[in-house]
Amino acid sequence: MRLCVALLCAAVTFAPVANADRIKDLVDVAGVRSNQLVGYGLVAGLSGTGDGKDLRVTGQSLTSLLSGLGVSIDGPVSEFDLGENLITLAQQNATQPLQTDNLASVMVTAEIPAFAKPGQRIDVNVSTIGTSDSLRGGSLVMTELYGIDGQVYAVAQGALTVTGISQSAAGTSVEIGVPTSGRIPNGAIIERLIETPFETADHFILNVRDADFTTANAITKAINELYGPGLATPLDAVSVAVIAPSDLAQKVAFMSEIENMDIDPGEPMARVVINSRTGTAVINRSVRVAAAAVSHGTISVRVSAFNDVSQPGGLSDGQTVEVTNAEIEVDEPANNMFVFESGIELQDIVDAVNQVGATPSSLIAILEALKRSGSLKAELVVL
Repeated sequence: MRLCVALLCAAVTFAPVANADRIKDLVDVAGVRSNQLVGYGLVAGLSGTGDGKDLRVTGQSLTSLLSGLGVSIDGPVSEFDLGENLITLAQQNATQPLQTDNLASVMVTAEIPAFAKPGQRIDVNVSTIGTSDSLRGGSLVMTELYGIDGQVYAVAQGALTVTGISQSAAGTSVEIGVPTSGRIPNGAIIERLIETPFETADHFILNVRDADFTTANAITKAINELYGPGLATPLDAVSVAVIAPSDLAQKVAFMSEIENMDIDPGEPMARVVINSRTGTAVINRSVRVAAAAVSHGTISVRVSAFNDVSQPGGLSDGQTVEVTNAEIEVDEPANNMFVFESGIELQDIVDAVNQVGATPSSLIAILEALKRSGSLKAELVVL
């Protein structure tokens, strides 16, 4: 009976809160982060869509690569006992520039996740930096990927996956997607471990992704109520410090329990986001509008020109001339004025704008005017 009561209490304690969010969806753990890698390489095997002779660095890179593989292309093959004609031919070929129509110089980028270990694989992105038209069908030659400290952390190689295509013939060209960039899934092998402070830190620092004092306080309160007062301390609107166990296995278990806790985060700041290029307007649920009357309409002016002929009288000495006439029409639709009551919510704003049939561009103009008049109680963000 006591066991059943204990299990029931545990179920009540860890039952998810209605309309709550997990802590792991709201915060990042300081020091647990990914790192960016970059490298320069060559893509081989292209079907004539490489850099060619337009980019000298491609030929220089190929020369350095072949030299590193023990292939000499700068001097005659004098050490071999060849006939006179063959030696002359070898010397001539050695002085000609390398053909790089099937090669492309590329920039290789990748992101190594936190706690990644040597031997694990990560995806890489490959993009041309020269005059190559397409990377379709190419393979990346072994490329070292460097971190910000100049150390090699991964090595990439493999066949590219390119979704874009470009074709041209008889002066007409068609391009779908971007053929000058590609991706190699699991194309890089991690060679060096990136140290993190997780193992040695005596505190966890939880950084709230969207700075909010209410959210930081809710996280602190939830941790202290479950594990005891003083375990978590809010530092500001972003950071919460949590005392960590000394044992590494206990750290992992403790962090797992914390990140799966449910809390009620603070309401987001009232914000209206407008993309003027696409005509998109997004209004969050915290937006309120003070009392205001709005009338929105557009005036359209249309000018029509047509040619006519002016004929002189029968007994006059005049001449026939061409005359250009114009007609101007001004159209101003009769749009009704609508009223925003004080403190109305998002649904009321949408209903009022829809009643007058406002287009997305008109909605943006109305919101900007409301903000300028002081009636819109929200931050207006224009992208």
